[in-house]
Amino acid sequence: MKRSVKVIGIGAGNPEYVTVQAINAMNRVSVFFIPNKGAEKAALLRLRYEICERYIEGSNYRFVDFDVPERSKAGAYKADVEAWRGEVQKIYENLLAEHLNEDEVGAFLVWGDPTLYDGTLSILDRIEFGGGFDLEVDVIPGISSVQALAACHRVALNRIGESLTIMTGRQLAKGYPDGGGNIVVMLDSLGAFRELDGDVDIHWGAYVGTEDEILVAGKLREVCDQIDRLRAVSKDEHGWIMDTYMLSGNCRDGDT
Repeated sequence: MKRSVKVIGIGAGNPEYVTVQAINAMNRVSVFFIPNKGAEKAALLRLRYEICERYIEGSNYRFVDFDVPERSKAGAYKADVEAWRGEVQKIYENLLAEHLNEDEVGAFLVWGDPTLYDGTLSILDRIEFGGGFDLEVDVIPGISSVQALAACHRVALNRIGESLTIMTGRQLAKGYPDGGGNIVVMLDSLGAFRELDGDVDIHWGAYVGTEDEILVAGKLREVCDQIDRLRAVSKDEHGWIMDTYMLSGNCRDGDT
């Protein structure tokens, strides 16, 4: 069964982050598959609808909502993620089989950019590898929270002649990279920055690009407690938090 699918990056929260390429792609879509991640993240669901209503001309399209299973955190991280992607794969297969005709174009609207810490492309690869579908996948890049964070703080991501490292909070908790250059940290639910020590600057942002955006910058040792409080208060208020931060400077050897 041949199916045409677009994976469209819609940016980090601000509807104006949606690119002209993404708008053109959305206007060629017949079916939008919209993930529902529960009441706590209802704002993300509404934003996807808002973007479609804002940029799509006409009404020759439809939405198909689907519930996203919660990932288990009981076992090893990679094993839990693999099991979760297997569950989502089955959901995607059912969506494609039941709601997308061969002469139609389906789309997944991905927060930020589809190529940066998002599993949609990997899951679609698994589906095609399994042989159930002949997929024609078109990927539209989006403005990620990494780019949006740097722009909001009016800083460059890189330093001249030095590397830029993008990593997760889970990776940072294992050790501060010693390769030099700036470090961007995403998906830090546990606040790994709290364990760092040394002459480190931080540019931090939560809900970047949205009306709830919060920005903090300064020496980590001076603003760490402030960021910690903001994260806790914001999570209580919204039920969820998405934050990203950039670290610059030197962490003391062995201190993570």
